[in-house]
Amino acid sequence: MNYKPSEIEPKWQEKWKNEKTFSYDGKKSCKKKYYILEMFPYPSGKLHMGHVRNYSIGDVIARYHFRKGYDVLHPMGWDAFGLPAENAAIENKIPPAKWTYSNIEAMRERFGQLGFSYDWEREIATCYPDYYRWEQRFFIEMFNKGLVYKKKSEVNWCPQCNTVLANEQVEDGICWRHGTAVTKKKIEQWYFKITDYAQELLESLDNLHGWPNHVKEMQRNWIGKSTGTYIDFKFEDRDDKVTVFTTRPDTLMGVTFASIAVEHPMAAQIAEESGKKDEMEAFIQEVKKLHEVMRDDSYEKKGVFTGKYLVHPVTEERIPLYFANFVLADYGTGVVMAVPAHDQRDFEFAIKYDLPVKVVIKPERDELSEPLKEAYTDSGIMVNSGQFNGL
Repeated sequence: MNYKPSEIEPKWQEKWKNEKTFSYDGKKSCKKKYYILEMFPYPSGKLHMGHVRNYSIGDVIARYHFRKGYDVLHPMGWDAFGLPAENAAIENKIPPAKWTYSNIEAMRERFGQLGFSYDWEREIATCYPDYYRWEQRFFIEMFNKGLVYKKKSEVNWCPQCNTVLANEQVEDGICWRHGTAVTKKKIEQWYFKITDYAQELLESLDNLHGWPNHVKEMQRNWIGKSTGTYIDFKFEDRDDKVTVFTTRPDTLMGVTFASIAVEHPMAAQIAEESGKKDEMEAFIQEVKKLHEVMRDDSYEKKGVFTGKYLVHPVTEERIPLYFANFVLADYGTGVVMAVPAHDQRDFEFAIKYDLPVKVVIKPERDELSEPLKEAYTDSGIMVNSGQFNGL
């Protein structure tokens, strides 16, 4: 068979278009419904093979469910607002609107030539007034209900894009678009109070069947709901303190070191006073370049001793303070009281850097064999905890 794509493919694409093969009308259908949406592309250039790869995967899933008898809603749109489009327009010396709309036309045509199963009657672009007017209304409604606020926070900043980048847009400390080194910058931004809906969001993670555990754990950390206690640890050498947040105050007597995020407000001062400023700053910069995914439980734990000691609030023991790559500034307080016998991350860190492991919780009916091969993270009875033993 002599396959001629320039003749065969336009014929079928025209047929799909005329017969509205991929149009969705759920109101008239008794079939099971299936919704699939890939991330909208930026219309700031031409389609490339990265687009083809990503949207081919989505199209395979959509077509699979078409064949399984589902009524599939598979729309497409354009993430058209923001500085990426403006910067591209400036670079090409074309007004942003003209640049954006011409790219949308070209990219839509290429998508059509690829034969993807989109319902083009539902196409949107975030720069269309009939779309963003609803975003504006949602924002105003949430603002009026006290669900929006402003604060300064550290963000990924690309000096060439001249804009903020999401963690997913930073690869090994480099901007995914320009290959420019990404820096950290503190700017004031709007935030939504998702914590008001934290429980609902956490419960919805149980519906993500088949998702990698480390991705769901990232979402839990991002949602940020935890029930626990704040505890102050004073510095040994100055009249100052750090505050930790813990969900396991019953393990306080098992603290053998503390770890602090490299983005913590005190990090620069601690590095300055360490006597090893160059080493500290090199580690800080190394960690800041890491994608947040690479700072979760599944990756190698790394750290460096700051030269500082904290004072245990009960026993008054000296607690060494480490910069650690797995501590995040925006989770809890950015400082962790490390209990290696009862937290797996702390356990791995302690084993690597030869730090003490002190058991303070044991199972109700059994004894823990020491030395531990992994952290004991279940509930139990307090031991090695002075007056609290047996609780």
